[in-house]
Amino acid sequence: MEWTTELRYKPYEEWSAQELLQLQAQAANSQYQMAYHIRPQSGLLNDPNGFSYYNNQWHVFYQSFPFGAAHGLKSWMHLVSDDLVHWRNLGLALAPDTPLDSHGAYSGSAAVIDDKLLLMYTGNVRTKEWERISYQNGAWLDKNGKITKLPKPLIEAPEHVTEHFRDPQLLKYRGEYYVILGAQDKTTLSGKVALFKSKDLEKWQDLGYVDFTDDVMGYMIECPNLVFIDDKPVLIFCPQGLEHEVADYQNIYPNMYVAGEHFKFNAGKLQTQQKAPINLDDGFDVYATQAFNAPDGKAYAISWVGLPDLAYPSDSENWAGCLSQVKVLSLDADGKLIQQPVPAMADLRQAGTVLRPEANYNQRQQLVYQAGKHYELKLNLDANQSGSLHLAANKDASQSLKIDFSTQDHGYVKVDRAHTGISFNEEYGTTRTVNFDQANRLELDIFIDGSLFEIFVNGGRHVITGRFFSQPDNQQIALTSEIALDFTGTYWPLQGI
Repeated sequence: MEWTTELRYKPYEEWSAQELLQLQAQAANSQYQMAYHIRPQSGLLNDPNGFSYYNNQWHVFYQSFPFGAAHGLKSWMHLVSDDLVHWRNLGLALAPDTPLDSHGAYSGSAAVIDDKLLLMYTGNVRTKEWERISYQNGAWLDKNGKITKLPKPLIEAPEHVTEHFRDPQLLKYRGEYYVILGAQDKTTLSGKVALFKSKDLEKWQDLGYVDFTDDVMGYMIECPNLVFIDDKPVLIFCPQGLEHEVADYQNIYPNMYVAGEHFKFNAGKLQTQQKAPINLDDGFDVYATQAFNAPDGKAYAISWVGLPDLAYPSDSENWAGCLSQVKVLSLDADGKLIQQPVPAMADLRQAGTVLRPEANYNQRQQLVYQAGKHYELKLNLDANQSGSLHLAANKDASQSLKIDFSTQDHGYVKVDRAHTGISFNEEYGTTRTVNFDQANRLELDIFIDGSLFEIFVNGGRHVITGRFFSQPDNQQIALTSEIALDFTGTYWPLQGI
């Protein structure tokens, strides 16, 4: 199908129920489908939105174009959970059906205000000349699940930004409301984080741009999120067009963070000693991470596993994208972000298999012959080890998701997806490497879910996430090395949600 502008923005009501059901069946029957991650029932899933805790449930929404693997007329889909792992789909929440969001209900956030949840999102509107107008809209969700859109925008774009002004995060601090947004400055055409303030959600004061770096953050910043971890501010954002001299990254667009000591709301300043943004995820495909502070103060994050302006093999099946598992955030003593699975992920485990070294090791050890497509693997390696772990492997491991590792001298983990099966997006590299300042024991907590991998390194000090599209029969797990390895491990098949 050729995705013309007319087809991308075809009103939802003009698509037939039969077309939608066929697309849903095609996605459900895909050999690449996930079992315990949020994925689209049909079409495209991208940014997570409105991540929040309200009415004794966790809520997350996501950007949806349900009619194909294309960025078309966007809406919000709604899911709820009791444990941040098992999610129930409540269906369409925000449709692009008003003059304030006629060409898409774009990304945004949610905040509990009194006994309702306020959804704040960007309304994408196009004029007859196809000029973009970005409105920052609101909608109330009540305890009965009813959503009521506000009749006028909360914030309209100021004169000093271009049409690229979106992705609001609504925050409350000391009795007043603040909103941060991704923006492009009209004069410099550079990426900024805009800041607004209000006492009543009606009159908004423009506080300018957030001061968090002296470097130019590319030509646009998307999806800014501010969270607090042990009272320390962490700004998460997606700079587009960032110079590689500013920060090292390989993806087409990175998802990064800056951790600081204080955030001065009225001055719009993040006080930080961090010299450059750091990659939130060291893998291939994480973007648009949304984080928030729960009522107990803990910070949680969830990401789109996919990237703008790139194609994926599942596009040919008319579906694309998924969300990462939810991660709980903390900071180490050096102010570096640690991301870990939420405790309820362990509830998905079925009977485990303990893995140990073979007595007569001969450079290759088969750990699991038929691992399936949905599992967790924990592996602990002592110091002075090196070798390769092969996931989704064929009999001789010539095809696999390959994880090279070393705990000798300066340690590293290198993930190679070049020989997993279908090649894609190779122009941005087929490997990602994490280096350690000091070699020691290596702990890997690996989640495989269909065509998705999430690798937690050393207790979440690094996370390597990506998509891969292997042959369906390639389900072996093996270790190869030139030396006998000393390790312990456990393999668990995981239930779906």
